[in-house]
Amino acid sequence: MSYAKNLREIGYNDLEGKSGFKLAMQERNGRFYLYVGALWEPGLSILEVTDPAHPRHVRWIDGPPNTWTLQVQVADGRMITNLEHVPKGWGQASSARPLDGFLVWDVTDPEDPKELGHWPSGGTGTHRNYYDGGRYVHAATSLPGFVGRIYGVVDIDEPENPRLVGKWWHPGQNQGAGETFSEGDERKRISGKPAGNEPISLHGGPYKSGDRVYCPWSRGGMVTLDISDIAAPQLVSILSAYPPLGSTCGMHTVLPIPERKLAVVNDEALNEHRDEPLNFAGLVDISDERDPLFVSLFPLPDPPPGLTDQFFDRGGRFGPHNQHQPQWQSCLEPSTDLIYLTYFNAGLQIFDISQARRPTVAGYFIPDEPATRRGAKPTELVTQVEDVIVDRRGFIYISEKNSGIRVLARDGALRA
Repeated sequence: MSYAKNLREIGYNDLEGKSGFKLAMQERNGRFYLYVGALWEPGLSILEVTDPAHPRHVRWIDGPPNTWTLQVQVADGRMITNLEHVPKGWGQASSARPLDGFLVWDVTDPEDPKELGHWPSGGTGTHRNYYDGGRYVHAATSLPGFVGRIYGVVDIDEPENPRLVGKWWHPGQNQGAGETFSEGDERKRISGKPAGNEPISLHGGPYKSGDRVYCPWSRGGMVTLDISDIAAPQLVSILSAYPPLGSTCGMHTVLPIPERKLAVVNDEALNEHRDEPLNFAGLVDISDERDPLFVSLFPLPDPPPGLTDQFFDRGGRFGPHNQHQPQWQSCLEPSTDLIYLTYFNAGLQIFDISQARRPTVAGYFIPDEPATRRGAKPTELVTQVEDVIVDRRGFIYISEKNSGIRVLARDGALRA
């Protein structure tokens, strides 16, 4: 049974049994296309969603074996898909050598992507990157000699020969050059519930706004960089949330809303049954970029009427994951007063931030539990909503770990 407030499901696509994870979109000649990075196998699904009530499965594109290709970005007729070594426990293990970095594609024909080039990062690859068009990809990347992922700027003006042209890292990460972490940062690395993740690492994606990039650096905090010189990013400020808040992935997403001088931030719930420090999502005042300040935290979702179990007790993860990120794309709804945030077993939660110091729940959608298992997680087969994207028409698309893509429409004013 699904649960909803101010939303209704209008469409569904099973992805022909493939998994769905991260989402991207483009509009070409009045037609809308959704690109779906897979979780449990390497590859990508393409849906046409011009008629959102009847998503059309266009095709599946195989990815390189034994490689995570779960992250996808589309802008300016190009697509960026990540290449990352698969972490232990997430399936796909084989004798094949995994690739790393990212691929660059031509998607001017939205139904027939053409691979243009490969940027090899070294190390374990890239995670969630940022691309809003033009010549630069802003990557959350591993590099040889560094501990955890750092910020890298890759020039794809010649897509067959991408080049790393700039980088910044948190002090202590460049251990190949002899760096060590400060005593305080080392405590962040070994305290709490590490869950196997490197706590001082750029989770990504870095989010560009003008000549600033806002970076979610896990327990390193919200890092603001000045990239007016793209080859030499400079630190502006760091805002830490851990301790006391957040999992090992203490800062998962930073979404700036410059017209409101706010940034929306959240961590990622990592452990099942909330076996970690308190997860959070909230608002940061960035009017003084050298001294950003938390101004509010989002309320914890309550079980809807008819759901007798607390989210804590339902199995799987409960807590925030991915926000709708418009990334200045005209086909997507801009972020202003409504924040769309996936919450794993609490489905999609929508928050009204029109009053920055008093955010409220404006709507939610919690889909049916998946009927079959498509991958290794979660331990108990329960709903785990992963990503969300909202097109300029207001239609909402969500992915779930062990089922397909759901299309939602507003059913009400989406105000608390």
